[in-house]
Amino acid sequence: MKQSRSLNFALALYVALIFVFVFAPIVFSMIFSFNSQRFPTIPLGEFTTEWYAKILADPDVWEAALNSLIVSCSTAVIATFLGFSTAYSDFRYGFRFKGPYLALILLPPTIPLIIMALAMLAWFSKIGMSGQLYSIIIAHSVLTAPFAMAVIRLRLNQMDPDLEAAAWNLGGSEWQTMRHVIVPFCKPAIFSSLFLTAAVSFDEFAVSWFVSGLNKTLPVVVLEIVQGNIDPQVNAIGTFVFLISMTLVVLAQLFFASRQMKSTQS
Repeated sequence: MKQSRSLNFALALYVALIFVFVFAPIVFSMIFSFNSQRFPTIPLGEFTTEWYAKILADPDVWEAALNSLIVSCSTAVIATFLGFSTAYSDFRYGFRFKGPYLALILLPPTIPLIIMALAMLAWFSKIGMSGQLYSIIIAHSVLTAPFAMAVIRLRLNQMDPDLEAAAWNLGGSEWQTMRHVIVPFCKPAIFSSLFLTAAVSFDEFAVSWFVSGLNKTLPVVVLEIVQGNIDPQVNAIGTFVFLISMTLVVLAQLFFASRQMKSTQS
């Protein structure tokens, strides 16, 4: 018993240290966004909202924010549709070369982002689509569709395989079964996928920076500001991006976990 408590304490401490390592820079960035001093130094200066006022008055930031919103929403819808279609085909059908097919679909997140970005840039340039907003949407959809597929496939694994056959025996067509059985069953995972892929797209900057051209997203604007000089506006923009991304991730977890809890209780 004593050894078990020691192990639990060690694991809890390890997890706590990981959280500190990951979130401490973000917390300090948020603190420095309210610091009157230009350079992020301690002791802090006076409390100020000057940097937030500057970014809210900057038309380039507003344009980048609108681009990020369009890209993330469009990516979420496209990636979730692709992920649902792939997950359902994996769940419903058995076919030759299914293993390589799934491996190919799950490949994009395993490729280094720089390599993915360069490949996307070369491909878009070859077909005359580089530097457009829809170029970012396509690239992000390729990058995030595997996440959607994984989330929805987890949900489909919980469904009784005979449920579809029962709906067909009761007179439902394949499309009616999809609409009234499969989609409602997967609805929590679909919403979770929408929020998760939107968060990944909203945060992504490497691929966006290569293929965006003049259509910059918020992470690209932050990268360009950092490359120029030390500007506290970066902390303010970063705070907005972090809060939006975390909100989307939390919503994704809530939708997925709520259904899991209902399934366990029932």
